[in-house]
Amino acid sequence: MTLAQASYGTWHADPKREAAMADGHRPYWEHFIGLVPETDLAGKDVLDFGCNRGGFLQLLQARRPFRWALGVDIATDSIAAAEAAKGDLPVEHRVATDLSPWAGRFDIAFSYEVIYLLPDIAGHAAQMLQALRPGGVYYAVTGCHTDSPLWSQWRTVIGGTTNAPVQDRSPDDYAAAFTAAGFTVSVKKFGFDGFVPANKDRRYYPKLVDAITYGAEHKLLFRMVKA
Repeated sequence: MTLAQASYGTWHADPKREAAMADGHRPYWEHFIGLVPETDLAGKDVLDFGCNRGGFLQLLQARRPFRWALGVDIATDSIAAAEAAKGDLPVEHRVATDLSPWAGRFDIAFSYEVIYLLPDIAGHAAQMLQALRPGGVYYAVTGCHTDSPLWSQWRTVIGGTTNAPVQDRSPDDYAAAFTAAGFTVSVKKFGFDGFVPANKDRRYYPKLVDAITYGAEHKLLFRMVKA
């Protein structure tokens, strides 16, 4: 199975917004890492699917050092920036969506607000299962789903300002796809409880309370375990 997709330079149509995205995501990445029960990654190999400019893996290595990690993304310029910024971290970055070259390679995998962009979620689920070792775990965060009250607005904004197509899926659709692939699937609210900047982009958050409730209530964390 291959999941070849046309690549692009950056996810954002405006490359300047791409470079600034990590700063906005970092508090949520910190929260994400804190939710994961696997606290000792010292002997683990890690995958970040949709790694963008590599910021999540840099933060993860600082908080929970791992043995080795791979970040993959479809955005060629972002992968180049990730490689340039990695320093001496035990990390590689590749332009890829097809995981078949890394079958059985990873102990734990992460994605943050990526799965809603994938045209073939069933194919992604099947390849992620194959990429993990037995007992491996895949954590995927998304608030971009049809049960979110913001989604009808977001799909228009995202579609108009980025280079990636968006997909309409419910939380049940995500769970069904990963269950069908062979994962044991569970899910919880992301539950972000940190401070939210009062100047959050009003295209996404018409009211300040939307910015607060989105990360706490509507963003979800899926946990998929390979038997």
